[in-house]
Amino acid sequence: MGDFTEIFNEISALLQKGKAKDIVEAVEKALSEGAEAADILEKGLMSGMSIIGMKFKNGEVFVPEVLIAARAMSRASASLKPVLVKDGIKPLGQAIICTVKGDLHDIGKNLVRMMIEGKGIEVLDLGVDCTNEKIIETVQNSDARVLCLSALLTTTMVNQKGVVDALKAAGLRDKVKVMVGGAPVTQSFADEIGADAYSPDAATAAEVCRTFFNQPSR
Repeated sequence: MGDFTEIFNEISALLQKGKAKDIVEAVEKALSEGAEAADILEKGLMSGMSIIGMKFKNGEVFVPEVLIAARAMSRASASLKPVLVKDGIKPLGQAIICTVKGDLHDIGKNLVRMMIEGKGIEVLDLGVDCTNEKIIETVQNSDARVLCLSALLTTTMVNQKGVVDALKAAGLRDKVKVMVGGAPVTQSFADEIGADAYSPDAATAAEVCRTFFNQPSR
């Protein structure tokens, strides 16, 4: 096996620049030269997404750059997926994400989803204005270990509490870790409603989410 460090670094750099077409070609080149699909994912794509996440957190890049990088990640992942499946490489696990009932904001939610996917986690995105019933049903019928709730308004963040209460009522509170976020949300609010975690930004949310998959499932 050759040393693929250079091509992994190139894939990471192309991802950070959001060069979707070039990155797909670089991924295919790496595969044709014998690189393992799991290594391309981890040392190329996920590494690039982590760097973008850190830069975003530090205010060095902004939402448009992250969205462009995430689009490149998704194009490259799509071309890698058949090989990962053939090699028997599975995602770390599943997370659910949505914006709570009454709230139609989705840019923050989409950023968090892309960052979490960049950590190798499969994300079930239930969209915006999501009812408690839909969330409960998805928790019940999926293997998701984490539930991420977004709210961008002070009037809708109370619905994050409604979801936690609904999970308790359905006997499902122990099945998932609940993460909350959004502009008006704070750590003290998260503590008050009994959430497991609060994150101030998308990159931190992805890091915190990833830690929940290091623990054995109940």
